Amino acid sequence: MPQAALPGFRDFYPDKFAERAYVLSVWRDVLRRYAFVEYDGPPLEHLDLYRRKSGGELVGQLYSFTDKGGREVALRPEMTPTLARMVAAKANALRKPVRWFSIPQLFRYEKQQRGRLREHFQLNADIVGESSVAADAELIAVALDVIQTFGLTPADVVARVSDRRLLEALLLDAGVVTSAMPTIFAVIDKRGREPVAIARQKLEAAVGSASVADRVEAILDCHDVASLVKHFSGVESAAEHIERMRQYLVYVAALGFAEWVRLDLSIVRGLAYYTGIVFELLDTAGELRAICGGGRYDTLLANLGGADLPALGFGMGDVVLGDLLRSRKLIPAATATTDYWVAADDESLLVDVMMVASELRRRNRSVEYALRPQQLGRQLKAAATAGARSAVLLKSDRYMLREVTVKDLESGTEQSLLLDEFLRTLS
Repeated sequence: MPQAALPGFRDFYPDKFAERAYVLSVWRDVLRRYAFVEYDGPPLEHLDLYRRKSGGELVGQLYSFTDKGGREVALRPEMTPTLARMVAAKANALRKPVRWFSIPQLFRYEKQQRGRLREHFQLNADIVGESSVAADAELIAVALDVIQTFGLTPADVVARVSDRRLLEALLLDAGVVTSAMPTIFAVIDKRGREPVAIARQKLEAAVGSASVADRVEAILDCHDVASLVKHFSGVESAAEHIERMRQYLVYVAALGFAEWVRLDLSIVRGLAYYTGIVFELLDTAGELRAICGGGRYDTLLANLGGADLPALGFGMGDVVLGDLLRSRKLIPAATATTDYWVAADDESLLVDVMMVASELRRRNRSVEYALRPQQLGRQLKAAATAGARSAVLLKSDRYMLREVTVKDLESGTEQSLLLDEFLRTLS
């Protein structure tokens, strides 16, 4: 009995590979339009690169081992540490801001569930060396343009945006102590994914009182800048952050994506390295995990031993996105890739079939022919099964005059003409 792929890994048969190729082609096309350039790094990195980024939290999920040189290494679970290493190596020579993207295959040994496997392909887009809020708007515009290019609309996907600096300023004003911030962020991050009563209980335990919890919930219930101004204009420490969010949303609107975006201060992105505006793209039905997530991480590159440069980026995986596109029937059916099937009614013409096939291929056409002697009818049946659009027929009584018959396999219409004349039409 043949073995199946390892748990959490996928076989890409041609139809599934075609789906993957389509997704990756859209990713590349959109990123090109935003003047991002593609890069890549090795799939195997030093284990310490991930220890420095996240300590033991991530290391337990890695495919890691000691190689034959005695080095502790791991298959890459994400791309940001590799980006940091590469930017650091040439930081002075790179034009700023750096606008790079990559589409790595990533690996994590974690529990399989809907939308999460042990490997996936991920679009990573990063802007390095720019602290302006315009860069934050540009980044979310890229992610939303990808979604829009696939045919999804604001009825399908919402972008929930927040700012950690704004949230922290408001939480401090509400009575949350600085030392409790990591715990509060963790509780807020799970809000909406737990029953209301349990979320409230955890919030009260984290902040220490019901009254502070009430003030925190009032903060999280603000879903536009007007509400922030109305309720928190007197919080001096939050003023610049509210203004930054206002400007950010103005820029997002200028880029054409205001309809997609909603302020949601409960979006904190569970990873501690985010320092500013963050966002997640979610399906509006709430059936799937986040389609995309990212934000500003101004201190991460320096913390990883890289260049001390402001940076922001996002990751968009193919698994959740693929589930959403299939549910909306937005992945085009695989189309035939064979332009011509060359066939002959006499097996003695096999060499001639090969020569005609070669001439067609030189003209950038996809061509197939039978590799063993077959009756013409069987060859045409094979051509139809292969999805060939047309057949080029070499008939023994006419090919001696260099004449071929071109048959449209969909309509059944035929045209006979000299081979050289036919080839000229393809040049």
